[in-house]
Amino acid sequence: MTKFLIGALATLGIVAATAGIVAASGIVNVAANEPHSSFVYQTLAFARERSIASRSSDIKVPEDFADPERVRRGAGNYAAMCVNCHLSPDMADSEIRKGLYPTPPNLSAKTEVPFTSRNAARDFWIIKNGIKASGMPAWSAGGMEDAAIWDLAAFLQKMPLMAKADYEQLVASSDGHSHGGLAEHDHAGVHDDHHAEPAQPQPVAKSKKIHSHDHGSHKH
Repeated sequence: MTKFLIGALATLGIVAATAGIVAASGIVNVAANEPHSSFVYQTLAFARERSIASRSSDIKVPEDFADPERVRRGAGNYAAMCVNCHLSPDMADSEIRKGLYPTPPNLSAKTEVPFTSRNAARDFWIIKNGIKASGMPAWSAGGMEDAAIWDLAAFLQKMPLMAKADYEQLVASSDGHSHGGLAEHDHAGVHDDHHAEPAQPQPVAKSKKIHSHDHGSHKH
């Protein structure tokens, strides 16, 4: 038994030393446009799913999780915070999504019939805590409260069943980007504040900046 333990420790030491040498050599390519090998990718995916499952297993889904109001509120935050990476019904791939690795899942993708519900506790944990080295932020660190996170998770249950028009209508009817008790803006562009000062005329811009990738520059 003692010899086995010594052998196991020696093996671990060799593996650790080898990993250190490989890391220090710079041979590992960390570029986002250089995918992992299949073995590394599958290993990381397995570790990720086991980690999430272990930490989300005790999360209790709210009794009012299916409330349409949650879905409506979640639509506004999704459009403001998530759509560029996770897309919306019939939306083309975004610039940022094309450049991220691993590629964020398309959360609007139509599911097989009959519809299989997403794991709400899993979605809640991911939105709240994020995932290291994946581009997925921990929204709770930015001040997003649990209630708003549950709203987002509720919206994710419904989005794969929506047509583009349904999605747009739901976003328009939402409270916009609103969480933690503060509404930052609404998607209708209308603010109902009877105590606000009259809007002052704004100077007309002389030129308009156009986002263009032609020749690797930005045109004006």
